[in-house]
Amino acid sequence: MVGRPARGAASVAAVAALAVTAAACSAPGGGPDAERADASAVVGIAYEPDSLSPLLGYGKDGNSKIFDGLLTHDADMKLRPALAAALPKVSADGRTYTYQLRDGVEFSDGKPFTAEDVVFTYETILDKKTNNAYKTELDAVRSVEAEGKDTVVFHLKYPYAPFAERTVLPIAPEHVAGQQDVNTGDFTTKPIGTGPYTLVKWSKGEKLTFKANPRYWGGQPKIKNFTMAIIKDDDVRATRLRSGDLDGAILPPNLASTFKDDGGKKSYAAKTFDYRLVTLPSGNKVTGDTAVRRALDIGVDRKAMVDSILDGAGKEAYGPVPTDSLWFAKGTERTHDLGRARKILDDAGWKPGKDGIRVKNGVRAAFPLWYLTGDKLRQDHALAYASDAKKLGIRITVESGTWEVIQPRMPKDAVLAGGGSPADPDFDQYTLLKSSLAGDGFNNMAWYDNATVDKALEAARRTDDRAERRAAYDTVQRELVKDPGYTFLTHIDHLYVVDDRFGDLTTQVEPHDHGLASGPWWNVEDWQRNS
Repeated sequence: MVGRPARGAASVAAVAALAVTAAACSAPGGGPDAERADASAVVGIAYEPDSLSPLLGYGKDGNSKIFDGLLTHDADMKLRPALAAALPKVSADGRTYTYQLRDGVEFSDGKPFTAEDVVFTYETILDKKTNNAYKTELDAVRSVEAEGKDTVVFHLKYPYAPFAERTVLPIAPEHVAGQQDVNTGDFTTKPIGTGPYTLVKWSKGEKLTFKANPRYWGGQPKIKNFTMAIIKDDDVRATRLRSGDLDGAILPPNLASTFKDDGGKKSYAAKTFDYRLVTLPSGNKVTGDTAVRRALDIGVDRKAMVDSILDGAGKEAYGPVPTDSLWFAKGTERTHDLGRARKILDDAGWKPGKDGIRVKNGVRAAFPLWYLTGDKLRQDHALAYASDAKKLGIRITVESGTWEVIQPRMPKDAVLAGGGSPADPDFDQYTLLKSSLAGDGFNNMAWYDNATVDKALEAARRTDDRAERRAAYDTVQRELVKDPGYTFLTHIDHLYVVDDRFGDLTTQVEPHDHGLASGPWWNVEDWQRNS
């Protein structure tokens, strides 16, 4: 589960909304026109990372513009070699992965990339002293070793089926990152990698400026200067795109639709595993009651949210797996049924009070629901959820704040959160639902605790037999029907609007974390301008 919505596991919400001038995103000495003439692109994103160090989680799912992993994804989300020369050789028992490294790769400072850098990266992430909240993603790793300068061997504790997907993780240079404090050193804000771009400047809360890496092993990027303007407010992002200050931006459906008749812009919809949900923390006397959870689960009108909030750009969500995924457990769809929801509450002793709000043992069925300030999609989902809950006799007070305000309240207050990963069901479900991760940062934000789910999650990640994994994840999804610790609302298609001078662009199937290195600029190094 990734509660915080920015690309890269160790990301948080942007520090502040921004109304930056055109010059702020332009190359020195020129406005947007000068940038375009200089093979540049400026895009608007909603969030910024906490750190640019892969050792702390940045870019863990791939697509970092500064770094490369051993493997990467193509447009169809299939794994292909990056720093590795080929896909890994896997032993018959599924416990040994051997990677042959690409020859002649250099970091942007000119130092050679070797197998020792791979060993350093993985061992550092797994070190208890490293503040990487996602160590469990590498739980299967027993050891990693270099065989010479060009071969890396991973030894696993058990046959972890999606391990190759974990090796899109960016590789850090030992000669730089290994010489400083991993958690606080300069590398966290002044990274050096092997990727297509180098960081020119990170203006916190404002923009990330990149330039083409002349040593990039994949060839010279066609876009020489690339800027990500960090604009938290959706309306400001749309305004700056309309003014020509931005070449592209991620936008919510209602704003993306305003560009429909703009002949100078093209819109792109990226299919995703990205969901919105409401956390129902077990530490709250109302949200921790299974009857309340079940009533909300069938009392919410998901279709209305897809139609009105997403303008059809998405689908109803009944769990972490989209209904069109091969991993979805058929029959776990929930029918919107206010009558049945009210009966569940009646039978559980939640009786309507004089003001219509239900009460049980002196406890009123009321609780706050927080969403991230400036995120219109979350706001709209939260308001719709509260409206549906009111029909059941449950009062929800919708509040907004930054993650710094929201996080301390998560043990007792509900949160409009998000998550989703297309690479493998383990990547999202384990951190979302595993009881041992409750309260671990943004993992298991609901403090969900279900022994059957725990057992199924462990079984699914400890076998490479697809049928066994499918059965385990079916069990998880069916348990969420009986014991929902979250109310899943919608799966969202990400919408982007880009200046049409860049021609026809592509998108990938995207995770919840988006904008920073997803969208049509997932391969910005290959963009070409129309003449």
